[in-house]
Amino acid sequence: MSFYNDINKQLEQKLRIQKNFDIINRKIQVGNKEGTIYFIDGFVKDDVMEKLQEFFLSLKPETFPKTAQDFMEQALPYVEAEASSNMSDILKNILSGVVVLTVDGLEQCLLVDCRTYPARGVEEPQKDKVLRGSRDGFVETLVSNTALIRRRIRKETLSMEMYTVGEVSQTDVVLCYMQDRVEPHLLELIQQRLKDIKVEALTMNQETLAECLHHKHWWNPFPKFKFTERPDTACACLLEGLIIVLVDNSPSAMVVPTNLFDVIEEADDYYFPPITGTYLRFSRCIMTLTGLFLTPVFLLLMQNENWIPPWLAFIALEEQANIPIIWQLMILEIAIDGLKLAAINTPSMLSTPLSVIAALVIGEFAVNSGWFNAEVMLYMAFVAISNFTQESYELGYAVKFMRVQLLVWIALFNVWGAVLGLGIIVLELVCNKTIDGKSYLYPLIPFNGKQLKKRLIRNSYTKFLK
Repeated sequence: MSFYNDINKQLEQKLRIQKNFDIINRKIQVGNKEGTIYFIDGFVKDDVMEKLQEFFLSLKPETFPKTAQDFMEQALPYVEAEASSNMSDILKNILSGVVVLTVDGLEQCLLVDCRTYPARGVEEPQKDKVLRGSRDGFVETLVSNTALIRRRIRKETLSMEMYTVGEVSQTDVVLCYMQDRVEPHLLELIQQRLKDIKVEALTMNQETLAECLHHKHWWNPFPKFKFTERPDTACACLLEGLIIVLVDNSPSAMVVPTNLFDVIEEADDYYFPPITGTYLRFSRCIMTLTGLFLTPVFLLLMQNENWIPPWLAFIALEEQANIPIIWQLMILEIAIDGLKLAAINTPSMLSTPLSVIAALVIGEFAVNSGWFNAEVMLYMAFVAISNFTQESYELGYAVKFMRVQLLVWIALFNVWGAVLGLGIIVLELVCNKTIDGKSYLYPLIPFNGKQLKKRLIRNSYTKFLK
């Protein structure tokens, strides 16, 4: 049996052509020989295929190429093409959307990459918005995301390595880095971990990949990775010597390694003058710290009212608490998350009625009915605002978990509970490590004054050019 008949028989069996309506095999005429094309309906550019078939029909018998390599070079007028006889490679390409052409008389298949994926526009991300700056964002198509990065960094040292992760999903993962700026040890570590991943599929895209890359200390809620949907932020990280990991079907980039100061930074810090960017950075840090300690300190003072100085007497409860303060705080912690989930699952046309219901029922009516004290509602509203100032969902929930455990310890053991809760927070931060094993609090621990100043104060760009 010839290679042509044998490979066609294998492909029809393995792809189950009769069962899958969207996997197409079509007989075509290539010069004076018979050929077959295999492709997935919806992934192929029709106009390109029409032009290719016109060219195939025009081939003359006397000039017909003898080998697949000659055919690819002389008779295949398309920029992305290769020859292969490896069955697993051929199957992977077909299922990825590549057109496979088999021609009678040739000992290899021709892989023509004329695929196109369904994709949305590169509009500004809903989460990573900025007051000033570019309005494009990553999408679910991998090639579009790499193009957005290449558009901003036109340097030959920008490298993008392709990996395949998942025995079933065969998901494309791209490792982006600047060859002259990345740490060699970090690069080798990430490359080896990507090669060693043993998983059936990246079911949840980047989250599954993140857990495979860094599966230790799952009990520590502080984020080990920074995620961004902004190409400008990703490029800034690349220029700092960090690594960007892109996953097909995911509209965000994963930044490694990541420490606490990396997560706190936002794009708006750099789209404004240095003094404004520094102010925004300090405001965000103060709001985060206030959101962490406001309600625990309030609870501690309510349990020890004799500590309240006369000039702070107004913070005491004006009315008797029908429900213990700790339970009011816990109920409101869950209620705020409930409102977030409701907002996510509520159609945009119903968002206004949801806001009215939340304001009336959980606001005024909840206080008037005696379930909650006005002071508790006020402080929890401030905590909710502080959570929304944080760009990273992961860091926001890490702060929430630390605040809740601090409230529980204070309710149980009063002052000693506050000491224990603070010790746990410090322990969580100190014991947390980046993916390459470095301190999560660098440049604070170990201390580096120059780098710490750079992290806290936004310098002028002219200083980086000197």
